[in-house]
Parts: sequence; structure tokens; C-alpha cells
Amino acid sequence: MTHRIVVLGAGYAGANAAGRLAKRLHPADTEIILVNADPEFVERVRMHQLAVGQDLKVRKLTDVFANTGVQVRIARVVAVDAERKIVDTDDGEIAYDTLVYALGSTATGVPENAHNIAGKQAAQRLHARLQDLGAGGTVLVVGGGLTGIEAVTEIAEARPDLDVSLAVRGELGDWLSDKARQHLRGAVDRLGITVHEGVDGRTLDAEVTVWTTGFAVHPIAAATTLEVSPSGQIVVDETMRSVSHPDVYAIGDAALAQGGSGSTLRMSCASGVPTGHLAADAIAARLTGREIPQNKIGYNGQCISLGRNDAVMQWVTPDDKPKPSALTGKAAVRLKELICKSAAWSISHPTVLMPSRRRHITTASATLETAL
Repeated sequence: MTHRIVVLGAGYAGANAAGRLAKRLHPADTEIILVNADPEFVERVRMHQLAVGQDLKVRKLTDVFANTGVQVRIARVVAVDAERKIVDTDDGEIAYDTLVYALGSTATGVPENAHNIAGKQAAQRLHARLQDLGAGGTVLVVGGGLTGIEAVTEIAEARPDLDVSLAVRGELGDWLSDKARQHLRGAVDRLGITVHEGVDGRTLDAEVTVWTTGFAVHPIAAATTLEVSPSGQIVVDETMRSVSHPDVYAIGDAALAQGGSGSTLRMSCASGVPTGHLAADAIAARLTGREIPQNKIGYNGQCISLGRNDAVMQWVTPDDKPKPSALTGKAAVRLKELICKSAAWSISHPTVLMPSRRRHITTASATLETAL
């Protein structure tokens, strides 16, 4: 009898977890099913580029996972029954022995007439709206985090004929080091971006508003018997395993997880990939009776694009606190591109550059995994 592992979501976290599981476990006694609503991998860290009409490489999931042992099922998850161990999709039910929940996040608090760039369709809608906007049109980006800064600089660079502004609650880049903040201010000035700081309750008019104030997880987990945080994230232990249901793992934005230093991980690709790796390694270890891996997840830097020709790499401590040093300009552009391309490459080659031995599961370990 095979042990079925169902992975929900093929973003950075889920796709990496599925590929790593396929590399670790023998196909004779395991079945890995990857469920995703979109037939293509969405390179979410480049949605600001898609919003201004730049072409992104198409990576079909069926092509990516061909001959890997991972079954791709294109379907939208509707609900999860954690007691019956069944996932309900718009294409039928899927039973599981082990579940990896990686459904990610989406934009939150977006007003009815505003745009966002939390996903592919949203970014494409914004692109269509920007195309309709003539010279002198006004664009307001709300939110001064990484997403907001990348969006506003990309739009301003791609459309210098528009009047582009950014609204932030505090001061622009107030979490960055002095060096990074100084470079950021120079970049927005060079691009002609008007920055409204200390905005709280003020009314600002614009023909197009882009909302980037934060992300929220999909409500599916909160509707289950899984233990979730007030934010709706699944509460997990140091191996990304649900604290209430040991046959469920949560990774990426969907998990309320801690890194190796004990600090809570932020929603980001930088968290998604390592949590996916850790969960896959922990599942494989438990099923094959091997040593459980330690959580050593930590951060190195925050990459911020400032259009196609400028960037900032803010170096940080493992618990994500900014250091005084930062890389800026062309060098930062090259480094960020290397990081983004490496992350996408790991998706396109899900079962390479890892130990090639696929181990059989043990009956005792499989029973323990599902019964605890």
C-alpha cells in the first residue's frame, strides 16, 4: 500500500517541497500529488514587472514535473477535511496520508476600485489599466513595503509620462539602514515619484490606485479543525508540522512558523523555499526512520528592485534585522537577478542537485506518521 502525500499549492514553497519529496522517497511505496489552480508556475516576485507589460518565462507545471514521480493535478482547492484526511477541489476529492499545505497568501484590504499585484491575473489587469492611461495620467501606489516600492519604481520607470506617487504610513524605507534609505530616496527622486509620508486617513486622488499594504492567507485553513493563528496561518512546530494534526505540514506564507533563531518568519519567497525544504526533509525522515533535520532557517538580506536598472540589497541578521551595510546600484541589480533566477531555476529543475538515493518508507514509521 502506498503512502500518499498531497501538496496544495505550487508556488515557491509547494513546488520545492514536492520536488524534494520526489527525490527523497522511493516511488514504489509513495505517491506525490501536487495540486494547483494555475497550470503554470507563477514567478510571484516579478509581478511588478508583469504589471508594466514585461514578458515572463512560461513554466508549465506538467512540463516541470514530467518524469519526476510527482503527479500534477490542476484544480482549485475548495476545502480541507483534516479529520477525514480529504481535500475537496473543484475537480473532485483527494484523500491523503500526509498533507503539505502551501496555498500561500493574497492581497488584503484592497478597496473596490483599486488594483493589486498579489497574483498573475491581478498584475495583468493592472497592466491593461495602465495601457489605457494616457500621458499625464495619475497613479498612486499605497504601501511603503517591499511590494509597494518595487511596484511604484517599476511603473515610474516604464511610464515616465505618468504622474506617479507613493503613499506610506510612516517614513519611506524607515526599516532600512541609513545607506539603503539614502539610496532609495535618491532613486524615487530620479524617477520623479512624489512620496506622501505619514499618510493615515488622508484622501489622495488618482486615476489608478495600486494597493500593497499587506497580505493575508486564504481562509481555507481557518475553516478546518487545524489550529490556526489569529491571522489564519497554520500553527506549526520547528519542522513545519501542524501542532494539532501531525499528518499535516504547512509551509510558506500559510504557516505561522519560526526560524532557527526563534523569530517568526515573514511572508516572503525567502521564507517559502527553506520552509518547503525543511518540511520535505522532515516528512522523508519520519517516513524512512531517519534523523529529523534541525530548523536552521535564517535571513541574509532583503532585495528591493528600483526599476530594471537600480536596486538595493539590505543585509540583515538571521532574524531579519537590518545591518548598517547595504549593496546598491548595478551590483545590487545583478545580485537580485541572480537570486530571482536561482529561485525560478529550482522550480524548473525540482529533482536535481540533491542526493539521488530514494529511500523506501518503513511500515512502523508510516504508521507513526499518520497515527500521532
